[in-house]
Amino acid sequence: MQDATRTTQTRVGVIGLGAMGSGMAASVRRAGYPVAVFDVRPEVARAFAREGGTAHSSPAELATTVDVLVSVVVNAAQVEDVLFGADGAADRLREGSVFVMCSTVDPSWSVALEERLAERGILYLDAPISGGAVKSAAGELTMMTSGSAAAYAVAAPVLDAMSGTVYRLGDRAGNGSKVKIVNQLLAGVHIAAAAEAMALGIKAGVAADDLYEVITHSAGTSWMFENRMAHVLAGDYTPLSAVDIFVKDLGLVLDAAGPTRSPLPLAAAAHQMFLQASAAGLGREDDSAVIKIFPGIELPTPVVDADTVDGLGA
Repeated sequence: MQDATRTTQTRVGVIGLGAMGSGMAASVRRAGYPVAVFDVRPEVARAFAREGGTAHSSPAELATTVDVLVSVVVNAAQVEDVLFGADGAADRLREGSVFVMCSTVDPSWSVALEERLAERGILYLDAPISGGAVKSAAGELTMMTSGSAAAYAVAAPVLDAMSGTVYRLGDRAGNGSKVKIVNQLLAGVHIAAAAEAMALGIKAGVAADDLYEVITHSAGTSWMFENRMAHVLAGDYTPLSAVDIFVKDLGLVLDAAGPTRSPLPLAAAAHQMFLQASAAGLGREDDSAVIKIFPGIELPTPVVDADTVDGLGA
């Protein structure tokens, strides 16, 4: 049961209302927390606030109003901008507040960020997330977190409101991001392998929907095959997670392996596949669009409702 006293006293901010951040902010709001939001698209922040909460015009303005600030942006460069850019939050967060960083980043960068924020009296949680937009909206994300006991003391109930499982992986930043790097290695390789397998079956003359039905009920399936190849069957490459995300994330995986001289042949091959897709102009399509790099296959196309076609032709 949610602690009613903490709910009324802890003020939460969320920066970044994309597919993940919007669900996280909504989950925190459902738990009874006062929620302040910022997004680079002001209309998105205002739409969220109409259902409850407050929209702000900059990270700095938002920072003055919160005890826990959750950042759900794409990469380290965007986190830097949120904190230290023009109208950044770092100079306005009060001492003892907690910055929760949910992006996939180089673990060494996250370690350094904890130190930079500590100089300002700001607590920090390294807290990458996994689960996708559906689990985000349901408050059932997996969070891979590490940080100080003091940071958890303030932010733990907020993390619980956003997630199904919060893993505590250490008492300082770094391990959360290290585990997320491993997760992204597997996710990227699984998507690339799923695309390769589906392309092979289609080129061999098997109907895509038959292949999907059999594989998802066989030992060779994976969560990524089931989820991403459903996008291929629908012919829908609307980006829930884009090709360029895995160009970035698998690049981080390979960079992280360097200091320990860890060979990553599968991650390297998958990274090349996503790079090829991006170079072909598919970078902003859904990551399942990596299947389009395979030549000589006819992919499913979207089913268009007859009434829609009539309407377009009218």
